[in-house]
Amino acid sequence: MANIQMKAVRKSFGVLEVIKGVDLEIRKGEFMVFVGPSGCGKSTLLRMIAGLESITSGDLLFDGERVNTVIPSKRGIAMVFQSYALYPHMKVRENMAFGMKLAGASEEERNERVARAARMLQIDHLLDRLPKELSGGQRQRVAIGRAITRDPRVFLFDEPLSNLDAALRVATRLEIAKLHHEMNDVTMIYVTHDQVEAMTLADRICVLRDGRVEQVGTPSDLYEKPNSIFVAGFIGSPRMNFLDGARAAKHGCHTLGIRSEHIDIVADGEGEWTGTVIHAEDLGSDNYLFVEIGAAEPLIVRRPGKLDHANGTHLNLRPQAQHLHRFDAEGRPVSQS
Repeated sequence: MANIQMKAVRKSFGVLEVIKGVDLEIRKGEFMVFVGPSGCGKSTLLRMIAGLESITSGDLLFDGERVNTVIPSKRGIAMVFQSYALYPHMKVRENMAFGMKLAGASEEERNERVARAARMLQIDHLLDRLPKELSGGQRQRVAIGRAITRDPRVFLFDEPLSNLDAALRVATRLEIAKLHHEMNDVTMIYVTHDQVEAMTLADRICVLRDGRVEQVGTPSDLYEKPNSIFVAGFIGSPRMNFLDGARAAKHGCHTLGIRSEHIDIVADGEGEWTGTVIHAEDLGSDNYLFVEIGAAEPLIVRRPGKLDHANGTHLNLRPQAQHLHRFDAEGRPVSQS
């Protein structure tokens, strides 16, 4: 495993600066996830760690050693791409062993590592098939297996599940989670735009915005204690409700945030807000009510169980005081002391 540090790291493509001074430490054996909107720099940052993109300024350290100019093959990393990148003419076992073969590993060692990785990923029955004979999920597991056989210090995942359908994403996400538990001596860095992947896989999440680190913390830290409106709105599904104007001023802030599960439906006269259901989404285990209260956007209220309020229903709503998020005009938390 490796401890990775970035100190004032910047990356420019000509006059365009993409990474704007990132300071970040990724601990040994940690599963770190980079999230953020498209164009925020998360894949560029990952490629810089891999050595696939040069660093314009700043320092990248592996276990205290500066690796800015170290070539990718000497960094002890293995990378899994979203496109699988398998050789179509090679069988699964040959694909998985190819990197080791180039590195000069013996046939016995190659066979042993391939067999171990294949058992770990439950693809040992596929070793004699060609990539065209595999499903998308199986191909991605082969790509992960190829990375495992390299016995890396650092695993890098660049949106590895984005080409899979919903069911395969869930199944492969589980495989990656199991991989982290079984290979807890390897540092893993994972790039995704899917916050469900981030929340379920990460030890810690790094939220990036416009080439800068917005916040780093555990999934629960980011969900419960966002340090900006940006993080509050980006982490969580559905996104946090935001209210301004008089509704926010009543609570001593410029913008008031409240998550959908923290709004109660109460009796007449007991609510802080009143409104009408304009849309309802029944998800089986719970449902979302979109309530028009005269704000900039409908308020989303999450309810457990089956749908119990149809369109047109008038509701009285009360936010749970202990779960209110207060932000100032710059979008930063207001002290609640």
